[in-house]
Amino acid sequence: MAENTKDQDTSNKMWGGRFASGPAAIMEEINASIGFDKKLYAQDIRGSLAHAAMLAHQGIISAEDKDKIAGGLNTILSEIEAGTFQFSRQLEDIHMNIEARLATLIGPAAGRLHTARSRNDQVALDFRLWVKEELQRTETALSGLIAAFLDRAEEHADSVMPGFTHLQTAQPVTFGHHCMAYVEMFGRDRQRVRHAIEHMDESPIGAAALAGTGFPIDRHMTAKALGFREPTRNSIDTVSDRDFALEFLSIASIAAVHLSRLAEEIVIWSTPQFGFIRLSDAFSTGSSIMPQKKNPDAAELVRAKTGRINGSLIALLTVMKGLPLAYSKDMQEDKEQVFDAAESLELAVAAMTGMVRDMVIRTDRMKAAAGSGYSTATDLADWLVREAGLPFRDAHHATGKAVALAEEKGCELAELSLSDLQAINPAITDEIFGVLTVEASVASRKSYGGTAPAEVRKQIAWWRSRN
Repeated sequence: MAENTKDQDTSNKMWGGRFASGPAAIMEEINASIGFDKKLYAQDIRGSLAHAAMLAHQGIISAEDKDKIAGGLNTILSEIEAGTFQFSRQLEDIHMNIEARLATLIGPAAGRLHTARSRNDQVALDFRLWVKEELQRTETALSGLIAAFLDRAEEHADSVMPGFTHLQTAQPVTFGHHCMAYVEMFGRDRQRVRHAIEHMDESPIGAAALAGTGFPIDRHMTAKALGFREPTRNSIDTVSDRDFALEFLSIASIAAVHLSRLAEEIVIWSTPQFGFIRLSDAFSTGSSIMPQKKNPDAAELVRAKTGRINGSLIALLTVMKGLPLAYSKDMQEDKEQVFDAAESLELAVAAMTGMVRDMVIRTDRMKAAAGSGYSTATDLADWLVREAGLPFRDAHHATGKAVALAEEKGCELAELSLSDLQAINPAITDEIFGVLTVEASVASRKSYGGTAPAEVRKQIAWWRSRN
């Protein structure tokens, strides 16, 4: 045990005189968080610099001590970024590791830094800063994915493909319109990110352990220095709140579900049976035994990441669900979930952006499939309503008969004779053949948000003006 004496003495000093001996080995194992919360080093130092500057401005510490603290913290920042800083598990977390090193560098002045704050508001600050910065990175990544889809949508605003419900051919649409569906999804994700940044744009520092502090601090000064809109308004809620982490995980989970739905379509579309797209070698792998195989592994891994991200949300919800106010050590379990989900989401969005930009669209295969399954049946029913004046339910019934006849004859709707159709409803004229092609079908869908190429281009322009 002798080799740990110095670290244990330092740890005891950080805990205060209440503790006469160091932690048991098992307590050290369960208590230490430095293995993962060292990721917060930049935020911890940034917060401490702002806190020290405020303390000096308020006359709580001297300008000389503030300068020593700032110099020491900047030295520590350089050491960590250079990889020379020695992290200690005995010092539990990033806060105590930095504070201990600061004491070594500048002596007693380091002890003044923790005036008017607690590790409770300190970790709330560090973590909130990190999540805010991660949300900003997420916003940028989602904007890149949206831009990739806008480019493909513009390129294929006229490219016809089958639209599906229940994974059965429903009506013809354009590939550009299908791409724009994902623009809408990821646009909502990005909007949720922006709202989350707004919700969490409050500074926790100054709440101290849970009751605030008797020192004449200026929380508005530190909030402004750290880029927050304002300080939090209730010290108890401040140190017990992890809504910002839960909101990040909620956003990440919804975005991951959207990515997974897209990944599933890419997997299906890239099969020989569909053949709608061809993935490049950059986002595919081969088989160790079957030389003909080209597997959409990148899409499959994006799909699988959803489980990790959703699991992180459930894990943190479960951690938080029964905690009394204010702070509890359970909350130490928040960071690994957020860190893992953030890394998974970043990777998934980057991979998907690459796939969307890189994949080859097989417009010939899409067009051939677009007319399958009697996809223009609704156009026949609409014509009967519009031109023959039938109630839609009667038109629907007549169209069903036409589909049954086409199935019986083994042909498409457009291949039925006029006499075949007039036997079903005598009001049908040869004008019907002008609406039964897939091109005519998509061109007719001019309603706002519809699949008509002109309408798709309007939506592309709208999104480009905002992306």
